[in-house]
Parts: sequence; C-alpha cells; structure tokens
Amino acid sequence: MHVRAVRLDELPVLQDIERAAGQRFLDIGMPEIAEDEPLPLGELARYHRAGLAWVVADDADTPVAYLIADRVDGNLHVEQVSVHPGSARRGLGRLLLDHLAAHAPSEGASALTLTTFTQVPWNAPYYARCGFQLMDDSRLTPGLREIREREAAHGLDRWPRTCMRREL
Repeated sequence: MHVRAVRLDELPVLQDIERAAGQRFLDIGMPEIAEDEPLPLGELARYHRAGLAWVVADDADTPVAYLIADRVDGNLHVEQVSVHPGSARRGLGRLLLDHLAAHAPSEGASALTLTTFTQVPWNAPYYARCGFQLMDDSRLTPGLREIREREAAHGLDRWPRTCMRREL
C-alpha cells in the first residue's frame, strides 16, 4: 500500500470510504454521525485543487483510505481521515497522518491540528497514540474557534469534542 495524491476521478470513492467507515458509529449509539453525508464532490475537488488530498491505495492502486486537510492559522488541519473498514487496523490512518506531517514543512506549518470526539476509541484516544495532544480551549487559534463553532452549529457538540495538536 502506498500514499499518493488523490485523482479527480476518485472523489466518489472517497465518499464511499467515508460512508463505509461511518457505519462504526452505529455500534456506539451515534447514528446521526453514521448517517451524515460525506462532503459533496465540489468540496472534495477543492481539496484536490489545493494539493491537500491524499489516499492510501492498495496493490491494484484503488483508494482504501484518505485524508484531506486545510490550512488553518499557519498549520495544517486534518479535516477528514477515513479508512475503509475492510482495510482498517493496518496503520493506514497513521500512515496518512505521518504523510501530512512530512508534507507540512513545505507549507511552512509547524503543527497539525484536528477536532475529534473525545469518547470514541478510534478518535481522540487514537490520535493521542499518533502524537496529538489535547488543546485547552484557551489555546485555540481564531481559525480553530471558527471550526468548533461550525461543528457546534452542525450538532456535533451533542457528544464531547475537543481540538488536538501535533507539534512537528
């Protein structure tokens, strides 16, 4: 398996990966998250054009995991990382995060950030194992505060959420 930039014709595959990965939320009583639609193709295309969308491709060069990121307050912010359940538990999420960390210096970024659910095992606890640390709300940058406000307006604060940061 290898990391590469996503191709424009693969954007529907990213949506399929996210839908499949989201089904795990049904098992922990978060059906609203499982049923939440992935980003529209136009939004995914924006990440593609920005050069901030990568996939892990299998031996047949088919995407099985992806990561998209934004530039937020001088750092790279993980907008979404999803692994198809059929390829889960193989280190693919970490591979994508490490790829983003290796890319960050070319963007002038000194850290990676993300927002996540605190009580979902494959969210905050997983990211902590990948080198991310919880951020106190007093340390949030304006861009991160705006992201959290959008998430709250979307109803994500129904479950405990946090911002995390990985220094590079």
